[in-house]
Amino acid sequence: MKEIYITDSEREKCRKVADAFAELYEVENILVVDAGRYGFVKLQYYRPPQGFEDAITFTDSWSMFENLWEEWFDTQLILLAKGTPMAGMGYSEIFECLPKEKQKELIDKKVEFVRGAGIE
Repeated sequence: MKEIYITDSEREKCRKVADAFAELYEVENILVVDAGRYGFVKLQYYRPPQGFEDAITFTDSWSMFENLWEEWFDTQLILLAKGTPMAGMGYSEIFECLPKEKQKELIDKKVEFVRGAGIE
């Protein structure tokens, strides 16, 4: 008998999380795939010809959500800093330099992702 590492319930939740972050895959070198009984795998940093440099396996939707949320958030900060004096700063420094309205907009986006992923 083959061992199962993810429940059917968590597989469905993870699928919704992966779908909720679809916009991230368009801007970043990231792909999230269903690995069947092993869970979901986030593949990152594709470098031809050897392939992806990083692979993280998830078997629960909340840890997958948090990981993808951090990826999305950090990507947004990098994009906002690009071509500005903030470009050499760390993530928290960039965030602190943003106007309060932009900070709120970024933080509020997490609620949208939670709703889109259908998790609590």
